Amino acid sequence: MSDPAPAASDTTPRFIRDLETMVRARYPLVYLVTHEEQRIDAVVAEVAERHGKQLWEWSITQGLRMAKTRAPSAEDTSNPVTALQSIASLKDANLVVLKDFHRYLDDASVVRALRELGHSLKVGLTTVLLVSPTLTIPPELEKDVSVIDVPLPTVGELLQLLKDIFGILKKSNRSEVHLTRDDAEALVKAAHGLTLSEAENAFAKAIALDNRLDVADVRVILEEKRQVVRKSGLLEYFPSDESLSAVGGLEQLKVWLDRRKNAFGAAARDFGLPEPKGLLLLGVQGCGKSLTAKAISAQWRLPLLRLDMGRIFSGLIGSSEENVRKAIKSAEGLAPVVLWVDEIEKGLAGSGGGANDTGVAARVFGTLLTWLQEKTAPVFVVATANRIDALPPELLRKGRFDEIFFIDLPTANERADIFRIHLAKRRRAPESFDVAKLAAAAEGFSGAEIEQAIVSALYDAFADGAQLSQAGIEKSLAETVPLSRTMVEEIARLRDWAKLRTRKASA
Repeated sequence: MSDPAPAASDTTPRFIRDLETMVRARYPLVYLVTHEEQRIDAVVAEVAERHGKQLWEWSITQGLRMAKTRAPSAEDTSNPVTALQSIASLKDANLVVLKDFHRYLDDASVVRALRELGHSLKVGLTTVLLVSPTLTIPPELEKDVSVIDVPLPTVGELLQLLKDIFGILKKSNRSEVHLTRDDAEALVKAAHGLTLSEAENAFAKAIALDNRLDVADVRVILEEKRQVVRKSGLLEYFPSDESLSAVGGLEQLKVWLDRRKNAFGAAARDFGLPEPKGLLLLGVQGCGKSLTAKAISAQWRLPLLRLDMGRIFSGLIGSSEENVRKAIKSAEGLAPVVLWVDEIEKGLAGSGGGANDTGVAARVFGTLLTWLQEKTAPVFVVATANRIDALPPELLRKGRFDEIFFIDLPTANERADIFRIHLAKRRRAPESFDVAKLAAAAEGFSGAEIEQAIVSALYDAFADGAQLSQAGIEKSLAETVPLSRTMVEEIARLRDWAKLRTRKASA
C-alpha cells in the first residue's frame, strides 16, 4: 500500500513523477542512470521533503550520512557491505542515495548484501536509490532493481537556469545582459543537450569572455557542446561550414531538401507533419554523398554529428550494444540535429551472421534498426553507402528512411558546375576558363576526381612559377585514370540495382 503523500503535478518532468510513484509504492531499489549528481541531489531532496522521508547519502569517501546535518551513521560505513547492513537497520521512512555504487557490483558479497537489503525493505518505508552514470546490473539483481533513465534537462529547465543567471547578474551589476525573448530562446536552444552543470559553465564562460551575455554568445555555447560531444568518444561534432551551393548538380535532391528545411519547427507540428526521419544516400565513390550530409546541416541550420561505426564496436562483451545506445541517447539529447552515418555498410558488416560473427554486429544492427523505425526525437539521419551488396535488406525497407537517393557520376552540366565551384573556392575566376571544354574532358570523372585534378594542376603551376591555366588543368585530367574506368563493371551493376529501387538525385 502506498503512502498518502501528494503526487507531483503534471508540469513536473516525467522522470520525477516516475520516481515519486515508485517511492509512494515503496519500491525498495531504484537505479537512476545519470551524470547529473547535483541535479539529482536537488530532486531527491524535494521528493524526500514532500513525502516526509529522512534523506541519507552514501559515498565511498564519506560513508553513510544524513543529508541535512551531514552527521555520519554510528559506525564506519565506508565499506559497501557495512553500509548496506546499516541501511537495513534504519528506522522510520527514509530515502537513501548510493553514489557511484556501480563500481562495487562486480563483488559477490556486495551483490548478495544488496539483494538481501532489497528483500528486507519490501516490508518497510525505505527506498534505496543507486545514482550512477552507467547502467550496471548483475543478473542476480535484474528482477529486484527498477531503472529510471534520467533525461537531459528540458528547454524549460534550461530557460529557468538562464533566468536565474540573469537575476544574479542584475543584482551584482558586474556584467551586461542584452537579451530579447527570441535571443534567450536561441541561447537555450544552443544549450539543449547539455547537462545543467555544463550549461551553467557554458553561460559563465560566455559572460567571462566579454562581461556580457547576448545572442552572439550562441557560438560559445555551441563550442562547449562540441567539446561535450567529443568527450563521449562515439560521436564527432562537425562545424556547419558548407552549403548546398557548394555541391555541384543533384538538383532533385536539393529540391527535396529545400521543401523540408522548415519541417522541424512548431508550425510543422501544428500542421500535422512529423519530423523528417532521414535519407540513405547510395552511389559512386567521390560523387558528393559526404559533402551533401555536411551541406544539409548548414542549409537547415542544425548541428551535425558524425557517428563512427568503427568506434561502436569494442572488444568488451556487451559494450558495443551499450555504445550504440549511448550514441543514440547523445544524439537525441542534442536534437534537433543531423546525424551523419558515413559508409554505414562497413559498420554493419557481419550483421547477417557468418562463421566469424559472434552476434555482436547483429545485435548492434537490430538496436539501430529499431531506433530508425521508432524514433520520435528530431534526429535527421543521413546514412551514406558505396556498396549496395553489403547493405542488409532490412535497412532498405520503407519507414527506416524518408527516401533513398542514388548519386551517379555527374553529367556534363554538373561537371561544369563542379569546375566553377572548385575554381572559385581557390580564388580563380571561373569565367577565365572554358569550363564546358573541361567538363567534356572530364567525362566519367567524379566530383572528388575533378577537385583533385584542379589541385594537381595548381601544384604544377606553383612549382613552375606560373598561373593556373586551362592547358594545365586539361593536362592533369589526361593524366588521371578515373574510378569509372577501373571499376566499370561495379559501377554498371550499381546503376542497374538502383534503377528500380532508388530515386535519382540528379535531374
